Amino acid sequence: MTADVRIRRIYEEPSPDDGTRVLVDRLWPRGVSKEAARLDDWPKALTPSDDLRRWYHGEEGPYEEFRERYAAELTAPDAAAALAKLRERVTAGRVTLLTASMDTEHSHAAVLRDELT
Repeated sequence: MTADVRIRRIYEEPSPDDGTRVLVDRLWPRGVSKEAARLDDWPKALTPSDDLRRWYHGEEGPYEEFRERYAAELTAPDAAAALAKLRERVTAGRVTLLTASMDTEHSHAAVLRDELT
């Protein structure tokens, strides 16, 4: 069975075919109520560290280096445990990773999707 992991922006209307909805951003997205988000989980341990996030967005570091640094952060005990829990959700059915990032394919959500599939 192939893992079914999707990425959507949190600002998009929830869809019945989203499956399990997981917010993967550290900060709550502006202008979105918790009711409207309809989240199943918000594992903050899976989000990039503040230092890494600032480096990537502030200096516009290269995406490949960001991927490597973030993958390394995902091996920390708390992050690894949260990733294992998310893998369990993926084996149970479709998971939609939600992010406020405008460029979802060059974001931490894409790294997570790749880790899960």
